[in-house]
Amino acid sequence: MKFDFRGRTVLVTGAAHGFGRAIAGAFGVRDADVFVCDVVEDELAETVAIVGDRCVGTAVDVTDREAVRRWVDDAHRRTGRIDVLVNNAGGVLGQVGQPLEQVSPAEWQSVVAVNQTAAFWTAQAAAPVMKKARSGRIINISSGAGLGVSKTGIQAYASAKAGQIGLTRQLAHELGPYGITVNNIAPGFVLSNPTTERQWESYGPDGQDRLLEGIALQRLGTPADIAHAVLFLASEHAGWISGVVLPVDGGK
Repeated sequence: MKFDFRGRTVLVTGAAHGFGRAIAGAFGVRDADVFVCDVVEDELAETVAIVGDRCVGTAVDVTDREAVRRWVDDAHRRTGRIDVLVNNAGGVLGQVGQPLEQVSPAEWQSVVAVNQTAAFWTAQAAAPVMKKARSGRIINISSGAGLGVSKTGIQAYASAKAGQIGLTRQLAHELGPYGITVNNIAPGFVLSNPTTERQWESYGPDGQDRLLEGIALQRLGTPADIAHAVLFLASEHAGWISGVVLPVDGGK
């Protein structure tokens, strides 16, 4: 199975590091025109340098609807098309688990905004172009927390990721008549950024062993594992797959 995205325009949010960087790179080596965004500008510039000349990086806060629309419109203006949108931006924003009665409105809303609402804003901006072309792929990156519970104990994260899965299914039915597929990937535990590395270290040797014992393949995932799943769902080989949640977690 060969993936070729020559002449395709691909948008990836949250591309400063981790999954986003790996996803952008996977499309870049397959000749796509890749547009990436993040709020971490220095690391985003590193991603652009890694992906190469066909990659354009823009500082964008994906919780800002108008900023998202400008970014999507710029990609469309430059290439005349939008073929793939990968909603990867998310995370816990430095928060840690705490009893629900101690969670402030700002803490709750900020996590929901970046993990769920942002995916709505980007899809809303890209959909008109995809509808006109009667073709497109939207891929949302959720989490195993969206299918169960969050290992971090952060209520807003588990809720937002589950909500993103619901959004995926709803948009799949709304956009399907236009030839647009909408799918979701739910990664397992991957050492992809400083947050997950700190989380891994916090488990200690015994906790790490227990986590690995719960994975069928007995190893942690890599950003490349997630990128490969994205490539498949973005490809012509997945043309009759929509509204699904694909766990990429080594087997549970």
